[in-house]
Amino acid sequence: MHFNTIIQVAELIRSKQLSPSELTQMQLERIQQWDPHLKSYATLMAEQAVETARQAETDIVAGDYRGPLHGVPIAVKDLCYTRGVRTMGGAKVNTDHIPAYDATVVRKLTAAGAVLLGKLNLTEGAMGGYNPTFSIPINPWHPQRWTGSSSSGSGVAIASGLCFGALGSDTGGSIRFPAAACGVVGLKPTWGRVSRYGVLALAESMDHVGPMTRSVADAGLMLQVIAGPDANDPTTLSDPVPEMSASLDQAPPAIRIGFDQHYATSDIDPELAAAVSSSVDILGELGAEVVEIKLPDIDPFVLAWPILCTAEAVLAHQATYPSQREVYGPWFRGWLDKGAGVSGADYARANTLRATCNGHFQRAMSGIDLLVCPSMSAPPHPVTPAGLYGPMSDRPARFQRFTVPFNYNGMPTLSLPCGFTRDHLPLSLQLVGKHLSEPLLCQVGHAYQQTTNWHQHHPNLNRILSENTPSTQPSVGQPGE
Repeated sequence: MHFNTIIQVAELIRSKQLSPSELTQMQLERIQQWDPHLKSYATLMAEQAVETARQAETDIVAGDYRGPLHGVPIAVKDLCYTRGVRTMGGAKVNTDHIPAYDATVVRKLTAAGAVLLGKLNLTEGAMGGYNPTFSIPINPWHPQRWTGSSSSGSGVAIASGLCFGALGSDTGGSIRFPAAACGVVGLKPTWGRVSRYGVLALAESMDHVGPMTRSVADAGLMLQVIAGPDANDPTTLSDPVPEMSASLDQAPPAIRIGFDQHYATSDIDPELAAAVSSSVDILGELGAEVVEIKLPDIDPFVLAWPILCTAEAVLAHQATYPSQREVYGPWFRGWLDKGAGVSGADYARANTLRATCNGHFQRAMSGIDLLVCPSMSAPPHPVTPAGLYGPMSDRPARFQRFTVPFNYNGMPTLSLPCGFTRDHLPLSLQLVGKHLSEPLLCQVGHAYQQTTNWHQHHPNLNRILSENTPSTQPSVGQPGE
């Protein structure tokens, strides 16, 4: 049951074959069994979840069924405000931060009847390293491998069956990296498609909020709920949100998919390159016309990202940095220190590089419907706690070659499993669409998953027991702690 999709359990709930209370209790028991080892939850909201599930059950029995998320247990990244429950953003300076209101995305999920199990762990400030006060989520495929940086708790929880859907955020790859590293689906929407009101910021001009799930259809379902204009966030788009699932089971239209062989396969892991090339062949067999496109060397443009992100992060943390600088962990403290040294000319120069990169991709996308590339340049790499706690380390441009351009330009992306290495580490394919093309991304991604079964593979959690011991730090907290 715990590895079912949202759509599968929703049908059981709708038909009254399974109650929200039963399903929620199963999830809470599984969290208690496995999360001391996996460390995906920052705060478990068990009492609220049980009460929400009971209310959902009462409503459904009375004939008030709100839709496919009604009674389904989900979780959100601990950047999203939840009224009366701490929201820390992985930062010790926010340990006592208890919002008085829900983020718009949380409000929309609860209005749809979803059962919020809790808040999921992440890197400090949603960047690259963890605060030593907090536990590091463990990759369920291999306990010594990277979990994908910021939205790591979301990726781990989905892959391990500890919730049916989760929210992540993405400023330079933090939905796509954990989706790829943990073998799940990640949908980064068009910038402005989803409200960021009540979501702790990293770099607001590039921050995106989106769903992480076990299937493309589930990701579209969650996006349908959380998307749309929001008066509290003037950057949200006024465009109406189309029905994401309306065309899922139809054959994909005759579309043109762009593929730059050099961009997508040069200087990356060979097993990943082969899996992506094989996936392009599958998309062609599904009826897409694969079009060869040419992009310039993207890496010089990616090097502008740390300048933009560090400078905007200083603004986002102005209430606590530099006044509480020493409370931050070594990794994020170094990130903020770097941003404090960015001059106006530095930022302007980096912003010009961003604009030029956007122009290259706009031209590349002009004659195609979707672009195909990897989600990241290699399978999840080996990590140690010392490296993840800091000090800050610079990443080569190749590391974010397939993510940063689409934070620059705000184009929607869909990451989905496309194979495994010889060592059984997950590999990930990325589909990139034009602005507001999420329905097409979901339709094509769903068709790919109907043809392949990579998303139906699940990790053997017993390996975690044999190769990893629980941290001495608590991984699951209670509201208000």
